[in-house]
Amino acid sequence: MICSNGARVLDVDGTDLITWPISPANLAEATRRLRDELGTVHFAVERHTGMVKEAGYRVRADLAQPRELELAELVTEPALKLLARVYEADGDELLARCTELLAGVATPTHSSLAAGLIEISADGVTKAAALDWLAARHGVRAEDVVAFGDMPNDISMLRWAGHSVAVADAHPDAKAAATEVTKSNDDDGVAVVLERLLS
Repeated sequence: MICSNGARVLDVDGTDLITWPISPANLAEATRRLRDELGTVHFAVERHTGMVKEAGYRVRADLAQPRELELAELVTEPALKLLARVYEADGDELLARCTELLAGVATPTHSSLAAGLIEISADGVTKAAALDWLAARHGVRAEDVVAFGDMPNDISMLRWAGHSVAVADAHPDAKAAATEVTKSNDDDGVAVVLERLLS
């Protein structure tokens, strides 16, 4: 199982096979750069033990509410993922800005249509990098892999796989990266492709 945008690969029993966390030093540098340049930005981090967040970082009311910490405490331990929210910002524009700001320190992406949420991994860590590691471990070639995706955090994986599929309601950049576009989620687009491939 590839989790946290590629930062963690688990065996089916939940055992970690490998992780690529963001170091405390790079967490501190990334949060400093983003706050200096973007102003009002709120942070949370995902650790092996769960999520912790700043007071200003909002989590949906129907989800478990993470423990709140000061920013200085958020960056003291390695994190699988750094989450940055700039409320009311356009997600694609914010991603472009964060990619520029975090060059050489971390890799940002986004997977939500909710505006203003950026997911940040260690530098160079993507779903494609993790999938490449996992495929090599099992002797599988990229050209023999089929990948499905719908959002910018899937783009590296869609480009890596020998055959990649985006659903019709995917983000435009994900569709552009895919080998084919199938029907929408509501029309069982993934199932349509799987049935064709397995027939």
